[in-house]
Amino acid sequence: MPKRRLVWSIVAVLAVGAGLSGIAEKTGQEYSDNALKRALVTFAVARTLNGAISVAQGTELALEPGGIGVVLSIGQILDPVNDLVERFSAVMLVAASSIGLQNILLRITAWWGVTLVLIVASVYALTALWWPGMRNSQRENTAIRLLLAVIFVRFAMPLLVIGTALIFEVFLASEQDAATQALRETQAQVEQLDQEPLRPETEAPSIQDQSLIDRGASKLKEYLDSASESLVTIDPKEKLEQLRERASEVAVDIINLIAIFIFQTVLLPLAFLWLFIQGLKSIAERATRL
Repeated sequence: MPKRRLVWSIVAVLAVGAGLSGIAEKTGQEYSDNALKRALVTFAVARTLNGAISVAQGTELALEPGGIGVVLSIGQILDPVNDLVERFSAVMLVAASSIGLQNILLRITAWWGVTLVLIVASVYALTALWWPGMRNSQRENTAIRLLLAVIFVRFAMPLLVIGTALIFEVFLASEQDAATQALRETQAQVEQLDQEPLRPETEAPSIQDQSLIDRGASKLKEYLDSASESLVTIDPKEKLEQLRERASEVAVDIINLIAIFIFQTVLLPLAFLWLFIQGLKSIAERATRL
């Protein structure tokens, strides 16, 4: 019994000290602010890429090498990516809102009133544990459970944010940065495609100064062969193929970012909350059995 009283007395004193110092919520607030900035930056990049793709989708390349009409459009290439970017923007909005909600809960739990309740619960626990006139097993168990409940309200959110941030920094931050940079590069590539229209590398030979009557049928055949060769060597076709490959790569990056933000803002917080609750339940059950 004396050992049990000593352990819970130390817990009560440490909880009050941590609550008054504010170190948990200050650290949690810093991590939460950084996470919100990251989410907003990624959201802005996604929306900018969405706008660039929307503009570029209306671009059609009308080429007429040798009088042969060819129309190349990048809309079909970028349309699936654009749909994915729009869905990703919605996910990012939810993720940023989740982080904003965590910020609000951090401020609520750091309110001086919650700390005052923690102090009262700690004093009650110490009194129930050590004051001879109040000391009995039922009152002690009630005081310990009340103390644990207040500790949960006061420190659950800061510890949840800190734990989530540490796992993110170790395992996910570098991957998120790389994927976000890939979105920026794709945006720049799409904007360049829209600002600098693609043109064929070679021009088809002009027939303005040619006389088919003088040159004969052989010259006509030579001209058509040259026009056909010019069509094969059109530079836009190669660039559009590069854009198609880039679209496939950016789709993978977007899916990775979706997974990262869902894991960071939904799954990890729920997992830490569940572990924290289970840990407090286990401690309370053991405490009441002693």
